[in-house]
Amino acid sequence: MGFLSTASLLVAVLTTGLTAGLFAAFAYAVMPGLGRTDDRTLVLAMQRINESILNGWFAVCFGGALLFTLLAAGLHLGAERRAALPWIGAALVLYLVVLGVTAVVNVPLNNVLARAGEVDRVSDLPALRERFEITWVRANVVRAVASTGAFGLLAWALVEAGRLAG
Repeated sequence: MGFLSTASLLVAVLTTGLTAGLFAAFAYAVMPGLGRTDDRTLVLAMQRINESILNGWFAVCFGGALLFTLLAAGLHLGAERRAALPWIGAALVLYLVVLGVTAVVNVPLNNVLARAGEVDRVSDLPALRERFEITWVRANVVRAVASTGAFGLLAWALVEAGRLAG
């Protein structure tokens, strides 16, 4: 049981860290870069990114962060491992914020871009960009901060689990 609890926590740290890195990269590089482009470039780039991000690697990281954090929480319920549980629980709460913001804000805005169709056929690109960009960027910053916080908490839980084992 000790190996499984540590392994699940380690994989939770890794998948959450990869997800946090993705959202952070969008917050500090991708969206500021796209923000300096014209309406057509931003809309087209985000349409293509939204199409391509739905892949197995993203699913493993984004979904795995939740699943492995839940598994780690369950496996740390025993009295001998409980010291890591508050950190895992706090990370889980932050990651639920990530999931909620994604479901309520980012995905619906991604769908707005998808429904707009081919960028060269959009009649009012500035309006489409305005409807999308500011809200999506702000929500992504929330996801970046929350997932980075969850990553840090899980990393600390791993330190606590190591202290208990040693």
